Amino acid sequence: MGDGVFVELSKFVVLRFDAFLYTDYADLTDSHGRIKNSVKSVYHMRNEASMKLDAALPIVSLKEIPAIAEAAQEIGFDALWTQETQHDPFLPCALIAEHTDKLNFGTAIAVSFARSPANLAYTAWDLAAQSGGRFILGLGTQVKAHVERRFGMPWPESVTGKLREQIQVIRAFWDCWQNGAKLNFRGEYYKITLMSPFFNGGKIENPNIPIYIAGVNTRLAQLAGELCEGFHAHPFHSPRYLREVILPAIQDGTAKSGRGRGDVSVSVTAFVAASPEEEAFARMQIAFYASTPSYRPVMDLHGWGETAEKLSGHAAKGEWAEMPMLITDEMLGEFCLMTTAENLASDLKSRYAGLADRLTLYTPFVPGEKDDWWKALAEAFK
Repeated sequence: MGDGVFVELSKFVVLRFDAFLYTDYADLTDSHGRIKNSVKSVYHMRNEASMKLDAALPIVSLKEIPAIAEAAQEIGFDALWTQETQHDPFLPCALIAEHTDKLNFGTAIAVSFARSPANLAYTAWDLAAQSGGRFILGLGTQVKAHVERRFGMPWPESVTGKLREQIQVIRAFWDCWQNGAKLNFRGEYYKITLMSPFFNGGKIENPNIPIYIAGVNTRLAQLAGELCEGFHAHPFHSPRYLREVILPAIQDGTAKSGRGRGDVSVSVTAFVAASPEEEAFARMQIAFYASTPSYRPVMDLHGWGETAEKLSGHAAKGEWAEMPMLITDEMLGEFCLMTTAENLASDLKSRYAGLADRLTLYTPFVPGEKDDWWKALAEAFK
């Protein structure tokens, strides 16, 4: 999935894209490393209460992260998400953990196919230990071109098959370190059987690290329902697409694993526009996302497949300026919340009621810009 993409369109730069009560890993999880239905974690109790408002980290240097993290906690966001665009998504997390004590944080997303399961397991383990269990591991597959031509890694025959094994291997490492289970994973993509004491990550106080995966289409949503604690919905969505496509797919996955909808937190990043400038930005970015062939089902659901084909043609030729003009006002209203600053909170809640457990605005949080506006919005979600 192409979360956290960074593209330059004409003269515009478009950027985007808890701790538990138990310390015994075996008491928390089943044989696959999933949270047991019988376990009531702090994480789930907090998320069942109400929709949480999160924030997206802007694209900045590492030296700016501490001040942003402290400001995000002060504003009252529940979580701060990093992305993998121009910088590594994990390095800011160490600084967020160090400079906050309440703020949850995680990756939305880190490119899973650019890394080995061992790399991901060690990094997440250390961040969970440092933060007292506030880290959320968010993974996305990206798309074939980026994985092969930017990261120099192979693209799998089965995207869901490889991501499934990555998650299973990551949890096998954690189970080994926390519970002393033998490391013995043998799958189609990975054979992981070696763990000596010198390389063992050791026990930590908060070993059950939530894993979210991102996606646009049903197979990854099903996988999230089956194996994960959360799902990052792509910003290119409509409430109808979430309701009719994504949530049923997640529930198919939870049914397969004997879990319920409440066991999977749906994290949504939303386009909003309360001014002509924001409307123009949203229209441009939606046009870019709609041109991506793998995101075609979103447009097809609304009967706009022909427009998506035209957008793909323009994108292939680098004709970026022509693309926003193909996004009609009707399309914009489906993919972007058109509102006012005064009504934003209530309109967001109404639009995503029953669809989202966590909500992040597409606009990154920048301290010093609209602080009072952000505070009022965060207060409305408490």
